[in-house]
Amino acid sequence: MHQLIENNTQPSTHATTVIARHAGSWEAAGARGESSYPPATDMSLSCLNAEVSDGRLPVERHWLRWAIGVIVTLLVLAIGWVTIRGIGAVNDLQQVATSSKALKTAIGEGDLDRAASLSRSIAHHAESAHSLTSDPIWNGFAALPWLGPNFSAVRDVSEIADQVASDALLPVLDAAGELDLGTLGLSNGGIDLAPFTAIEPSLADASDTLTAAEDQALAIDADATLPPLADAVREMRATVTQAATVIGSLHGAAALLPSMLGAEGPRYYVLAMQNNAELRSSGGIVGAIALVLAEGGRISLVQQASTADFPPLDTALPLSDSTIALFEDRPGRYLQNITSIPDFTEAGPTIAARWQQRFGTPVDGVIAVDAVMARSLLAVTGPLAFGPFTADKDNVVDFLLSEIYAAVPDPLVQDQIFAQAASAMLGSALSGADPKDLVGALAESAGEDRIRIWSAHEEEQSLLASSTLGGALPADDTETHVGILLNDATGAKMDYYADAEISTSIGSCDGRPTTQVRVTWTNGAPADAGTALPVYVTGGGTYGVEPGSVRTLVTVYGPEGATPSHIDRDGEEPPVQTALLGTRTAVQHDVLLAPGESTTITVEFQGEGAGERLTVVEHTPMIDAPKTTRTQLRCAS
Repeated sequence: MHQLIENNTQPSTHATTVIARHAGSWEAAGARGESSYPPATDMSLSCLNAEVSDGRLPVERHWLRWAIGVIVTLLVLAIGWVTIRGIGAVNDLQQVATSSKALKTAIGEGDLDRAASLSRSIAHHAESAHSLTSDPIWNGFAALPWLGPNFSAVRDVSEIADQVASDALLPVLDAAGELDLGTLGLSNGGIDLAPFTAIEPSLADASDTLTAAEDQALAIDADATLPPLADAVREMRATVTQAATVIGSLHGAAALLPSMLGAEGPRYYVLAMQNNAELRSSGGIVGAIALVLAEGGRISLVQQASTADFPPLDTALPLSDSTIALFEDRPGRYLQNITSIPDFTEAGPTIAARWQQRFGTPVDGVIAVDAVMARSLLAVTGPLAFGPFTADKDNVVDFLLSEIYAAVPDPLVQDQIFAQAASAMLGSALSGADPKDLVGALAESAGEDRIRIWSAHEEEQSLLASSTLGGALPADDTETHVGILLNDATGAKMDYYADAEISTSIGSCDGRPTTQVRVTWTNGAPADAGTALPVYVTGGGTYGVEPGSVRTLVTVYGPEGATPSHIDRDGEEPPVQTALLGTRTAVQHDVLLAPGESTTITVEFQGEGAGERLTVVEHTPMIDAPKTTRTQLRCAS
């Protein structure tokens, strides 16, 4: 009590007397062995409180009310601040979106002056949006629970737009004057390589900027934001990814085209055409093969061959341990099976070795394309004649992968028609196609993993291996990858009728981060396929598979460092093959399906890399892309 009085403001004389009187009573009571505290009902407490009404307690209440008032005022001001700035940022971003659409049209029309004006407008509004959403108050709201992810998303979208506009868009358009957008260097079947060398540095910087922007865009948790904002984030993400792919491809072209197309001397490339009706890891069986010459920007067809020119080897070419674990030594003995190798940095030199071994021609690289790419090319070139047949963009895939086997039973004649088709498409694409449309068709095919390139020249291969064109197994960095590899074991062309559905789930099982991969594989052939389809399509039972049935090696690989914690097929646990693909574990099922049958394989991966939100699915390119979904995790183990 004395401490209270000493720390308080000066009490009145009456209050001091009252306190002293009661203090004496409390001391006397203590001497009698009674409680030294006054009774709870003692009216003197009321008196005391009344006497010190101008003391400490009311002052504390006054300061508390004042503090609350200040906090509320600041909060109202902060809300008003971010509201006003948010409206301004949204308006800026809307201007960016509108101008971006107009910019795409201007570039497509080759109107560089208008494109430059639009780009400056985009850069101005993007910088403004970034400035409005990067101050400490906005960042403070971004740290709040529930609402915070919405502020973070707007801030990140604005920052990405600013980076892309300032560090990628403007430099690329400044450099674009070096390259004729109307022809992209293509003229009379040749390519002018000098402009690509001039714009390569600007494209390199822009590609780095867009790659970083894509990583940042992928890191935004759109699912945690309000629906309209989530849609905008996903749209922005798709746009940035598309831009990163296009600019990355252009940079790759600028860096590689001059040397690869013979600016410094002639180059010879093996062109391997894959048939998706008989699946292999990178697309399909090698059906036709040719040698092309590139010199001074001009490309010409030098020699064509068929698989009949490459009999099986008694001694297999060297293969990696992972390839042998999954496919034994068959890719090293059979040309048709080389594309079973999942990594094209291994498959490419193996194809080159077979060609050199057979014909003795030095090979500077290998280009592998699949038959479905013909659909994109014919959309640009228009209908083309293949021997006695004519195909267009709507029927070329059906013709090359199905109808030809009924129309031309002889496999040797089929190979001749495939060769004629390749020659016709190559010639028409280089001489008659609109350059911008051709580049678009090639970019579309590359985006679907239907083009693979390997170079025997170390510096070129280093660039290729780091791009999607190189066909290397993916590396887990900002994204985690899982994959499905499909390899036909029927010995026929039944994969024209096959279909796949792939789903991934992430979460936790048994308290451990988990990535679940599920693939459903279906034989969609008609019930009478065994008798209705040509023997060349069904295989006729030559390799022990009933005509009409499909036998497939289905391989599932997980994130780098993760290991399978559960494996099943339709709820059962049959024997499987396992292998390491680098630091990834692969699980392979040998599946046999009659017409109309399906099977579902489920693999759960746990450990390092598992359970990551940004999980991307890689898969063998099929005739029709498999349906790929993300589902809620239901632990199978």
